[in-house]
Amino acid sequence: MYVNIKTNVGNPVNTAAPAINPVYLDCAATTPIDPAVAEIVKKYMVQEFGNPGSHTHQYGSAALKAVSTAREQVAAVVNAQSSDVIFTSGATESNNLAILGLATHGNQEHRRHIVSTQIEHKAILEPLEQMQKQGFEVTLIPPNSDGWVEPQKVTAAVREDTLLVSVMHVNNETGVIQPVAEIAEYLGNHPAFFHTDAAQGFGKEAEQLKCEKIDLISISGHKIHAPKGIGALILRRRNHRRPPLTSIMYGGGQERGIRPGTLASHLIVGLGVASENALTNWQVRHAACIRFKEQLVAALKPLNPHFNGDMSRTVPNIINMSFDGLDSEAAMLSLKEYVAISNGSACTSQTYQLSHVLLAMGLSDKRAESALRWSWCHMSETPDWQAITKEVGSYK
Repeated sequence: MYVNIKTNVGNPVNTAAPAINPVYLDCAATTPIDPAVAEIVKKYMVQEFGNPGSHTHQYGSAALKAVSTAREQVAAVVNAQSSDVIFTSGATESNNLAILGLATHGNQEHRRHIVSTQIEHKAILEPLEQMQKQGFEVTLIPPNSDGWVEPQKVTAAVREDTLLVSVMHVNNETGVIQPVAEIAEYLGNHPAFFHTDAAQGFGKEAEQLKCEKIDLISISGHKIHAPKGIGALILRRRNHRRPPLTSIMYGGGQERGIRPGTLASHLIVGLGVASENALTNWQVRHAACIRFKEQLVAALKPLNPHFNGDMSRTVPNIINMSFDGLDSEAAMLSLKEYVAISNGSACTSQTYQLSHVLLAMGLSDKRAESALRWSWCHMSETPDWQAITKEVGSYK
């Protein structure tokens, strides 16, 4: 298994990792599971395997209690109410539900305009394309050259008939934090709902997400050391009313009829524990990621990298950089003995194409072609920076 991690929080190894397996530095794609989370998931798969919807016996009651606790743990990260949490299969489903689920309300209220950005994940852009096919108008705001969208440009695009504004919290390719709380405040009392895809920021940079004017928040478990296949959509009340979502699936009354289907209690419990651990250990994890970031920048600085995105606005666990004369695809193959990294979103890696995020920032094709994304976590080992620098330098 090609994963080199440490399970002791906040203490990455200070010596070079063995050359047997590459050090895993693609945490923006998925994180290694927390051993404590894996243990609780196994417990609710093997021992406490009841269906939370079964109220006639102790197995179902125990599962329902565990799910309720997980709701509280997820909600606590962003100061929401436990009843605001709708469990889904991940941020992609949450994004689809947040966008497509508002179509009926938009048609009823004659509000058929949506504002978003050019740097969104495909899990936002593709549902928006589906809304366009249904007759909705979509305005996509470009970022500035530093990789973030300016709040005034977003709010200037909002019209009287705007139904939804959706801006991601942290860009998955550059790590640049978007000013979502500021945008939410700028919207003031406009009836448009505000949604953020917080897959990369939930549990890591959660302060902005506590803004009560953010109506919908999408999260994904496997970005915070929980299993794949579990996430949530948080629906905050506005004037005591939740966003009027219509289910996009049918077949049961689970999750207040918004997301039908038997609850995966083992995965939900895992997400709950991972959320609580992220909240409890935030400072230690944050400091460990900053130390790693400083090491990475210092190691590669002699190669004169171009940082893609304002470094003062990036999260401490993602860096996107380009090198003159480098072909990122060839470089990743050359580096695979030492590190597992990427050059963009894992969701578009099957068919290689230049990053729509970097191009939207105004970067040249050559600079986009030479971009590498490094992403790590508090459990990441330190790779052989000398060997990596030598390998990357050989392309220059």
